[in-house]
Amino acid sequence: MKQDARTKATIKKVLQAFTVLLLVTVFLGLGFWQLSRANEMQNPKVVPVDRKIYALAEMAQSTGSLPAESIRKKVAASGYYIANYKAPNQIDGNGAVADWEVALLQNETDTAILVVRGLWKDRLKAPNVSMANRVDVVGTLMPQQFDDRAANTPSQLSRLDSSILVSTTDLQLYDGFILSTSAGISPPKLTSGVPGYYWQHISYVVVWWFMAGLVIWMPFYKRREDKL
Repeated sequence: MKQDARTKATIKKVLQAFTVLLLVTVFLGLGFWQLSRANEMQNPKVVPVDRKIYALAEMAQSTGSLPAESIRKKVAASGYYIANYKAPNQIDGNGAVADWEVALLQNETDTAILVVRGLWKDRLKAPNVSMANRVDVVGTLMPQQFDDRAANTPSQLSRLDSSILVSTTDLQLYDGFILSTSAGISPPKLTSGVPGYYWQHISYVVVWWFMAGLVIWMPFYKRREDKL
């Protein structure tokens, strides 16, 4: 009987030790993960500039969302402008706020994509492109916007998002838009892929490592309590 009791006590201690080790490993791992994310906030990765110009169809499909790896790639597209819009209160990469001229480019298929042609105030200075003329566009592929900058009207876009035009055309619309190189506009800055803030991640590191220390301390506290 004593042997059985000792065996059970040994198994219990082994299981407790394994549980403690597992929890400590998990909490330490979570702490290191948050520390890594904090470092990413402070030292973002520098992505080499890809200067190659891709065909639009290589970088995106009109039937799906814009792939993350295609964002900010240089693309070429051709077709006909079928509509023109004003996009108010846009912010470029330098922080300048202005109204942009945006056109809907129908590709030589049944698809279309939004193209930023330039500043709205300069639209009369730029060459007038007839909708009957075929145009070739080269520019930076950008993701759709989610926040409205103005009211949406038949001649004005509240944001650069092709989904707000689905009721106005039967064409298959690409996600995102092309910022034409000829527009002379710096590509807008994109938000970081790492959510949160630096000190928020550091606070999580402290919390997770505190939990690891608490798990290590608990067995000693329980043993001390049993002796009292």
